[in-house]
Amino acid sequence: DLNIDGMETSHFVLVHGGGFGAWCWYKTISLLEESGYRVDAVDLAGSGIHTFDTNSITSLAQYDLNVDGLETIHFVLVHGGGFGAWCWYKTITLLEESGYRVDAVDLAGSGIHTFDTNSITSLAQYVKPLTDILEKLGDGEKVILVGHDFGGACISYVMELFPSKISKAIFIAAAMLSSEQSFLDMFSQQTGSNDLMQQAQKFLYTNGKDQPPTAIGLDKELVKDFLFNQSPAKDVALSLVSMRPIPFGPVIEKLSLSDAHYGSIQRFYIGTPEDCAVPVALQENIINTNPPEQVFWLKGSDHAPFLSRPQSLNKILVEIAQIPPKQA
Repeated sequence: DLNIDGMETSHFVLVHGGGFGAWCWYKTISLLEESGYRVDAVDLAGSGIHTFDTNSITSLAQYDLNVDGLETIHFVLVHGGGFGAWCWYKTITLLEESGYRVDAVDLAGSGIHTFDTNSITSLAQYVKPLTDILEKLGDGEKVILVGHDFGGACISYVMELFPSKISKAIFIAAAMLSSEQSFLDMFSQQTGSNDLMQQAQKFLYTNGKDQPPTAIGLDKELVKDFLFNQSPAKDVALSLVSMRPIPFGPVIEKLSLSDAHYGSIQRFYIGTPEDCAVPVALQENIINTNPPEQVFWLKGSDHAPFLSRPQSLNKILVEIAQIPPKQA
């Protein structure tokens, strides 16, 4: 056995290559830590979730999202608060292997999107990368929207704006809000407040303590227990080096939803029974308050089923995709 006690150096610093970020080391981080080493993975300037503008550092060509020529069956995956497109890496692979076209979007100030989270004050700003995708859809093209966590509020917002471009909406342990309700309102329904979640939240005040918060940060040690309690260690490591603060303005913004637009789209809910962030009682309240067409429960899943139960999640997503549209 390798004994690292008394070693002069037991600390690795991992530096990514061009186009990568600290996220690329998630397996290595997990394995080295399990071997007893201290590990830091760094995001170089303009890489990973570092917010510096890449164009001011190098002259490499920009990466553009190409949404031309989309297939008929097209999923658009929308992450939850603090997450980014990176969290869907297993789901993207499985859906593509099942024959679907998939786009996972980084909402503004999330993932590798370079916008400063603290400067985002509205849902319109936050979801702009998503509305950009929908606006570029051709005539008659529709997508299946999938929203996780706060991503449920985000897809609800665009369902009201683009009802003709969305065939189905799938909410995964998500905010499935009623009109004039905010994401924060949804959590106020929870009679027994989640002490661990409250401890993990860190309000950020970039405009000064005498002004409202600008974002909500998360204690990365505490989130292991309430977000990833059933997820593999390597995926927890990936998440902890990739998560970013959640903009505060969109969290408190109330949605305006109509039956003619939002209500015209088929909705489905995927519940997560082992979820410590959105407990089953709260999920059932969400479902009963704003009933979807059908509810699926993902046995054994924590709050991040794309990490803890990817195969089972994929099976349900494909099943929903194959449900015929309701006749008008």
